[in-house]
Amino acid sequence: MGGLFGVAALVGLRCGLRAPGPGLLARTCSGGPTWTRERTLVAVKPDGVQRRLVGDVIQRFERRGFKLVGMKMLQAPESVLAEHYQDLKRKPFYPALISYMSSGPVVAMVWEGYNVVRASRAMIGHTDSAEAAPGTIRGDFSIHISRNIIHASDSVEGAQREIQLWFQSSELVNWADGGHQSSVYPA
Repeated sequence: MGGLFGVAALVGLRCGLRAPGPGLLARTCSGGPTWTRERTLVAVKPDGVQRRLVGDVIQRFERRGFKLVGMKMLQAPESVLAEHYQDLKRKPFYPALISYMSSGPVVAMVWEGYNVVRASRAMIGHTDSAEAAPGTIRGDFSIHISRNIIHASDSVEGAQREIQLWFQSSELVNWADGGHQSSVYPA
């Protein structure tokens, strides 16, 4: 590679690309790459728990290199669901959504990693199973838009709000993974 394109490509490879939006910088190039750490809420919904897909979801996130820092199975209280889905209160499907989400156990998880919010949304796929690509969680397992297996936060800000709603800070663990992460992500 030569010329201007070659230099730009090399700088992009060495320094990384900026993710769109404020605060979503994947890495910067001031004295070497640094990475922002993000956390996101991922919840396996009652249909996913009933169909015993929790292990498959965990396996996909672990294989992607993300770190599990919180997990619990619970019967979601309606108060938590009402706050979680506050933006959908005026939608005609809202009562059915709350009923469905409180119909069985949910496995709520907090995953940590670089660009984990954006990457997890790509991993889970489109909300409508008919439009979810094969290879995504919903594309592989979802059977209907109202039974779409999984939830993942849609933004860094949303993730922070949802994590605080579903987890106490004492339920989240900061742990070193024995140097594994340092071999995957630069310091």
